[in-house]
Parts: sequence; C-alpha cells; structure tokens
Amino acid sequence: MLIFIPKMNYKARFAFLFFSLLGAWQAEARQKPNIVIIISDDHAFQAISAYGSKLMQTPHIDRIAREGVLFKKAYVTNSICGPSRAVLLTGKYSHKNGFRDNENSRFDGSQYTFIKQLGAGGYQTAWIGKWHLETQPQGFDYWKILPGQGQYYNPDFLTMNGTTQRTEGYVTNIISAEAEAWLDGRNKNKPFCLVIGHKATHRTWIPDINDLGKFDKVNFPLPATFYDQYHHREAARVQDMSVEKTMQMAYDLKMLSFIKKEEPTISRMNPAQRQKFDQYYQPIEADLLARHLSGKALTEWKYQRYMRDYLSTAASLDRNIGRTLDYLDQHKLTDNTIVIYLSDQGFFMGEHGWFDKRFMYEESFRNPMVMRYPGVIKPGTVSDHLVLNLDIAPTLLEAAGVKIPPAVQGKSMLPLFRNKPAKGRDAIYYHYYENGEHAVSPHFGIKTNRYKLIRFYKRVNAWELYDLQKDPHEMNNLYGQSQYEKITADLKAKLQTLLRQYEDEEAIALTNQVIN
Repeated sequence: MLIFIPKMNYKARFAFLFFSLLGAWQAEARQKPNIVIIISDDHAFQAISAYGSKLMQTPHIDRIAREGVLFKKAYVTNSICGPSRAVLLTGKYSHKNGFRDNENSRFDGSQYTFIKQLGAGGYQTAWIGKWHLETQPQGFDYWKILPGQGQYYNPDFLTMNGTTQRTEGYVTNIISAEAEAWLDGRNKNKPFCLVIGHKATHRTWIPDINDLGKFDKVNFPLPATFYDQYHHREAARVQDMSVEKTMQMAYDLKMLSFIKKEEPTISRMNPAQRQKFDQYYQPIEADLLARHLSGKALTEWKYQRYMRDYLSTAASLDRNIGRTLDYLDQHKLTDNTIVIYLSDQGFFMGEHGWFDKRFMYEESFRNPMVMRYPGVIKPGTVSDHLVLNLDIAPTLLEAAGVKIPPAVQGKSMLPLFRNKPAKGRDAIYYHYYENGEHAVSPHFGIKTNRYKLIRFYKRVNAWELYDLQKDPHEMNNLYGQSQYEKITADLKAKLQTLLRQYEDEEAIALTNQVIN
C-alpha cells in the first residue's frame, strides 16, 4: 500500500502517516465479514416451515433461508450434542478432534479451532450460551456459558472470571440478551465472530411461560412409521428411545404426580413462574388421570403432549433468532455479516416411534442449516449439495481471508455459490460412538444421493442397506439380498475410500471384519 505524504513538519507528517495507516487498517477490517453462528440443540428440520413443515411456522429461520441459502442436504458427522460442537469448532471428525461421545470425552481446548484462526486474523470472538464440551472454552476473547446442559428457567452461567451467575428468566431470551450485550460492548474497529448457543429445543422441552398452550388446539397426525416393528433392523429393535416406553410422565411431560420428589428443572422456578406453570399443567394432568388411558391410547396421548411442548419451545427459539436478526438490522450490520443457523443434529418427531437422535437414519443424521452472506450468496438459493457441519470452519475461514490449516477435513462451501459452482460431494461419511444412553449401537456408514450403507458394531453387529429413492423412511433393510450385491460392493468400496481419506483406522478394521 502506497501513501502520499504531503510536505509538513515532522510531527504533522507522523500524525498523518499514523492516521492514514489506521484508516486503511479499519477499512480492511470492515471489508472482512462479521460472523454470527446460531446453533440450537435437537431442532428437527421437520419442525421448520422453510423445509416444508406443516407442524408450525418459523418465520425468522425462514427469513435467513429467503435472504440466503436453504441447505436441503445438510448432515452431521456424529449425531449427538458435544461431538457435533467439537466438529463445528475444529472442522475435523470426532476421531481426529478427540470428542467422540458425551459419556467419556472432554474437549482438548489446546488444539486448533477456527476461532483461534480468526482471532489471529484480527477477529474479536465470543461464545455465549450452551457449550457442552466438558472443559472451558479456549481461544475466545469472551465467553459466558451454561454449565452442562443448562436449565430452561433461571439458568446459571459460568463466566471467564471463575464465578457462576444465576439470571432470572427464560434461557432462550437470556442468551439473546447476553449476545446483544456483548455486541454492544465489542471493539467496533474489529470484525467479529459470535457463536450463540441455544439450549432449545433439548429435552425436556419446557416452553416459555408466554408460549404455554400454543399448540393445544392442534391434533398432530401420527407419522407413518410411528408403529414401526423394526423388522430385519436389530439396532432399531433394541434401542431405548421410544415415546411409548422411554418417555417419562414427570420428567418429560410435566405430570408431576407420577413421582414423589420434585423435578429440579421445575423446583428452580420462582413463585410467579411456578404459578403459571401449575395453572397450565395441573388441569392437563387431572384430565389424564380421569381418563385412565392405557396401551396405544396412552402412547398417542404422550405423543401429542411431546409435540405440543417441543413445538412451543421451538417457537421461542425462532422468535429469538428474529431478535438477533433485528439487532443486526438496527445496528446496520446486516449487509456485512454472515449468519448461519443450524442445529447440532436432527431429531425424531415420532418417526419410528422415537424421540432423540443418534442414528444415521435421516431424521437424526440430517440437520437444518440456512446461511445468509449478502453479496456472495444469492437470496432464495436452494442447495441440493451434500454438505456437513464439518464444512463450516473452512467456509468461514475462506470468507474471512484466513488460511485454512491442512488438518481441517471439511471443505469450504463458498465454491458452491460461485458463477461456475464447484462439483459437490457424491458421498458423505458418518460415525457415531456412544454405547450407553438410549441403547443405540455404535455405527458408521456412507450416504450417497440414493443409497445408505450402515455398519453397526458392539451392541449390535450387523450391516444395513437402504434405497432412499424407493424407501425414504428406511423401513426395508436390503443388505444381503442377491439383487443388491453389486450396489453393496460399490458402496463398500466408496466407504473404504472415505475411511482412508479421513484416516478412521477403527472403522477400516470393522469394515473388513466378516460378520457371521
């Protein structure tokens, strides 16, 4: 950069040069896009109207899609909370970043993250809300996080100075307010990257007081697979995540007479909150007890309650996403800010009779993701490319003009939006490790646009194959059928290629293992 310096005395020349360089540096900083990542927990694409959902309207998530891109084929590498966040931060698979499951893993904060890379590139960085990685954040200029899963009402926050603060109110609203407070106090001369981690819509789906009863007049149709019998799918048969058997009356559905002790999530409410909570749920419980339901009638009652609480919790989430977008508008940040909304994974909304996630089946494996990048992504774009949460780190580094380290395993998504879009993936890889809660067997596999091949191990030792074109609900396991031998061999070969590419030695050994 050349700067013309007019004739003047020494002090004047020095001041001129200093302020010229400062102005040039600030102009460069302003050209770097700001970044806001909003990540929710367990939010199903089936509950988002941009994805065609008839369950509820999500106008603010839809706004991001309308002003940017809707990813119709966005997936995760490991469908569970902590591991998904570790993948987001590092751009590396779980076996590379070290956080494989929520039972035994602790995030090694000393390793590379895209946040550290952005910080070195001049960005101011913050994470506010749900973190769930068992160790304190490293590499951020600021953080304020929920301990563990956090609480819906009057949540505690861990702070950088080592204290724990309790804040009165509803967690989704509080996280949004904390994010705004950080934005208000940030260094306005530096670009920023802010991650807003919402607790919603994680179990146990406790709505904001203002949203109680929002869907009580809706009778939700049962999913076509609600009474799935899991024929020829042993891993699905042995799971423990069903609405019928696993969903708890008190813990999940707030029918408090079904236990003798207080639920901690409810007892932390203040008197005013508790009064409104009881005014809503106690008549529902009295009606249930008077009806003496059992069998399928009780299961379907539980399903309706689950849906009403889940979607009411999601309503607050969408409203607060709108609040964040409004803040960017009001502070004239919209035109130079990338906004990404995603969930940490998908979620079952009664499909196969389930809630929760973990499986490589579509409802869990596929996650909602929308992205707005003014001037780069054309508004109203709909992408059918196979993308992963693994790709967010390199995408943001490229957008910021920061070098992408060789260890990053994801691919920048920005080439997909250029005039001559790059060719996307023809297959994606998944690996789930946890072998405890909900009795879901560890497994890994490959998905192409048409087929999915899954290898279960440990709890269940089996392969599964699905033709997603003919069987989108994944009810008919085709593995071992004679007419699918060539397709199976081709998929196994592609799987081996991906395993070598991502250096997953454990999965390579299991792929080659013969199952009797």
